[in-house]
Amino acid sequence: MGCFSVSLLQRHNVKISGAGAQAMVFAHGFGCDQNMWRFVAPAFEDRYRIILFDYVGAGGSDFAAYDPDKYRSLDGYADDVIELCRALGVTGGVFVGHSGVLAAKRAPELFARLVLIGPSPRYIDDGTYVGGFSESQIHELLEFLDSNYMGWSRTMAPVIVGNPDRPELGEELTNSFCRTDPEIAKRFARATFLADNRADLKDVETRALVLQCSEDVIAPRVVGEYVHRHLRDSELVLMEATGHCPNLSHPEETIAAMRAFL
Repeated sequence: MGCFSVSLLQRHNVKISGAGAQAMVFAHGFGCDQNMWRFVAPAFEDRYRIILFDYVGAGGSDFAAYDPDKYRSLDGYADDVIELCRALGVTGGVFVGHSGVLAAKRAPELFARLVLIGPSPRYIDDGTYVGGFSESQIHELLEFLDSNYMGWSRTMAPVIVGNPDRPELGEELTNSFCRTDPEIAKRFARATFLADNRADLKDVETRALVLQCSEDVIAPRVVGEYVHRHLRDSELVLMEATGHCPNLSHPEETIAAMRAFL
């Protein structure tokens, strides 16, 4: 592994474990870091080479490497996944995350399977398409984030996680949000909540598992069903889990669904 690769691994705070030949790459979502996979990833170490990383601007990544222009859209994050996987020699691996569609579309050789957890190609309603939010609701959410990031974090984290009977999960996500640089978080939020990647779904040939929680305010069931219908080769699993982070709230069910698919 050359100096460039070592620098890349440091930039993304890469952690590698496991004994398998096939790679399983875990990609966290907005406001989180690789720690969000701590209940799920170890279950696959006996069969896979586990790759955990932080997107630039999150967790233990190199914040100095953050480029506002590059990360203005989700394309910049997809480019990082591709670059990182190629540096690590990943081919025919398994991607696990909220969305790996862009990376799989651009570099189909990297992944043989996608595990998509509560994926959403577009959060804003559009005609007959239901994303879960009106345009005004998304802009209000972003304005709240701009004006009071800490208040937004305390308010939104429990909503995102769901499971009001387990307040410690909302507190964990709140703390994760609060560890993120507010300016980076604001840009990541815009890239996420204003994105429209519906047209990209049809170009993905990689077999995919869509894990849809029974109650998810961020990505409701109709969105998971939409993703399933528009991917060429996918399986939809409706989970008993609630919220947007079953990897935290219901890891056993998440692991079982992944094992059945893989």
